[in-house]
Amino acid sequence: MGKVLLFTDGAARGNPDGPGGYGAILQFTDSKGQLHEKTMSAGYVKTTNNRMELMAAIVGLEALTRPCQVELYSDSKYLTDAFNQHWIDNWVKNNWKRGKSGPVKNIDLWERMLKAKEPHQVNFNWVKGHAGHIENERCDVLATTAADGDNLLIDEGLEG
Repeated sequence: MGKVLLFTDGAARGNPDGPGGYGAILQFTDSKGQLHEKTMSAGYVKTTNNRMELMAAIVGLEALTRPCQVELYSDSKYLTDAFNQHWIDNWVKNNWKRGKSGPVKNIDLWERMLKAKEPHQVNFNWVKGHAGHIENERCDVLATTAADGDNLLIDEGLEG
């Protein structure tokens, strides 16, 4: 099983009247010991930062063509805590309810995330802030590129 570092970012950047953006970097070493990177970014409209961070993680995981050991880095405490503190297990067990606070939002994306991570061993790592944290800063570039790219717009944020 190969090892992949997955850096994600969702951000509301670029033109204030335009989209937000999200992105992911896959970093892995091949059997000959050579380091490779695959970079993905896309525009995203009318959505929240947590939703974009979730999309970035999904896009990165769905890009993997075989089962891998994945270290996923995100600045979304909500995303990392959902898995590390077993919130998502409880949401599924409780029929997508968060106790007294009502239904879970973006169920379609959480279900897609569960499916995307299924074949892999994924560790979720929270990265605090941007300044001085190289993992976060590299991914911030992706989200900014996505937000500024008019030709990368998709409208999944309008569904559901």
